[in-house]
Amino acid sequence: ILSTVLALSIQAAGDPAKGKALYATCASCHGANGEGNQALNAPAIAGQQEWYLTRQLKNYQDGIRGTHSKDVYGMQMRPMSMVVWGEKKTADVVAYITSLPNPENAAITLGGDPTVGQANSMVCAACHGANGEGNQALNAPRIAGQFDWYTHRQLMNWKNGVRGTHPKDMYGMQMIGMAATLVDETAVKNISAYIANLGK
Repeated sequence: ILSTVLALSIQAAGDPAKGKALYATCASCHGANGEGNQALNAPAIAGQQEWYLTRQLKNYQDGIRGTHSKDVYGMQMRPMSMVVWGEKKTADVVAYITSLPNPENAAITLGGDPTVGQANSMVCAACHGANGEGNQALNAPRIAGQFDWYTHRQLMNWKNGVRGTHPKDMYGMQMIGMAATLVDETAVKNISAYIANLGK
């Protein structure tokens, strides 16, 4: 695991100035400042860690993510990832994304109850941190302040076998078990609302 972390850290040492030009394609959906856009089903990416952005772009490029027939938005993202194909381009665009300011905390859109969601938060906090800040040593990304609709979609994808079933998606497989601790979609909405509220 340590070697993987170190390798990703090295890969992510890109040039944000070069990455800015590449980011124009990303901005069309994710926004000029990486703030995300619900109308385009694009999550916030500003504030995310380099190593996680690098891994997910590579997963899309390698067909580990975005190939399941029911992952409509993942399939849309996969060709976008090809714009930054190759370690250097990926590193450059990731360096630019991580230079962007953290987005404002997202509004709750699905009607989940963050107070009820907090009751399930210890499962998330064990890897992602008490404040959803992420933990590279555990390969757990930052989740604090992410849109509830995006967190909800990904958790439901894990619950329904849409994400995390590729044999090379080691960390996605781990999330299948974590998502299974949420007993129903109401529980998913509640924890998604709690995560969206983190950092406020």
